[in-house]
Amino acid sequence: MKKVLLACVALMMLCAFSNNQPVRIFMVGDSTMANKDTTGGKQERGWGMVFNEFFNDDVYISNHAVNGRSTKSFIDEGRWQKVLDQLKPGDYVIIQFGHNDEKKNDPKRYTEVGGSFDNNLRRYINEARQKGALPILLNCVARRNFKPAESKIIDDEGLRDKVFEGSEDLKGGGDKLVDTHGAYREVPRAIAEEMKVPFVDANKVTSDLEQGLGVEGSKKLHMIYAPGECPAYPKGRQDNTHYNQIGARIVAGLLAIEIGKQVPELKRHLK
Repeated sequence: MKKVLLACVALMMLCAFSNNQPVRIFMVGDSTMANKDTTGGKQERGWGMVFNEFFNDDVYISNHAVNGRSTKSFIDEGRWQKVLDQLKPGDYVIIQFGHNDEKKNDPKRYTEVGGSFDNNLRRYINEARQKGALPILLNCVARRNFKPAESKIIDDEGLRDKVFEGSEDLKGGGDKLVDTHGAYREVPRAIAEEMKVPFVDANKVTSDLEQGLGVEGSKKLHMIYAPGECPAYPKGRQDNTHYNQIGARIVAGLLAIEIGKQVPELKRHLK
């Protein structure tokens, strides 16, 4: 009888422990999602860096996104394997790439639409599923671009060295947001449909946000500071890709809502 009671107590403790396990969300992507250095008053933030603010304490978020990475370089550098090694059944994996896959001048990062870009996304999904995890696919967020599309590929990482341009920021532009990603924003949707995984159109969410705020208002989302406006950037900054604290929180909040719509199990954990 004593052994039976001990077994029952052990089972109850195990069940209680299991029920208290957090919901785990892993994030893989590029600089628009990544954690940033905040020392010295630096203002840049990836939306994944503040994503946890929109969930209750039952959710644990592990952000593995890194500046400048593509679907290819994230794998080649062993970063994806480090995530796979931690995945357990029931975990979620948010996957968002595209900004750096389109850089034709960089063979370490470039992937082809209809080829390696598509196949890499399939690999992320398949390998996450093999671990029992649940992948969620997002496309790339929009750049704040109100100029006609340029032929050269935008060097997002180089924007951190670009000083404030003032009125030049608007030269030759209009009041309509212009897409810079082309097919790289469409492929994730097609792959998500093909492989039956949740898809969030982060590009539309952020494009609507940028367009809604307009040419001037959308500056408040990004790393755009006039000389002397922010002590961390005495010469100013002109970066239409990366978010500041305001932009990251707004984008993270909007994407949390959209992810909740696509994944009801996560919606109940939203604040």
